[in-house]
Amino acid sequence: MDELEEERKAGRNRRPQEDPERQRQRESLKLARTEMQQQLARTEHPARRTQITQAVAEIEKRLSGLEGPAPKVETKKAKKK
Repeated sequence: MDELEEERKAGRNRRPQEDPERQRQRESLKLARTEMQQQLARTEHPARRTQITQAVAEIEKRLSGLEGPAPKVETKKAKKK
């Protein structure tokens, strides 16, 4: 039992930690995409279907931007005198 618990802890430590804000954004976008897809399935009016299709495309574009590696934050180094 203790070995299994230790393996789980070790496995958690090996994975790189993700920025919680990026994770929240990704989950929010996935939820929005699901909601839009459900609306698209129920909507019959052509103009509204076009709007929803464009919204889904925008959500997927934003999701693809979050799927890649996290952007590196550059720090400014102090100049030596």
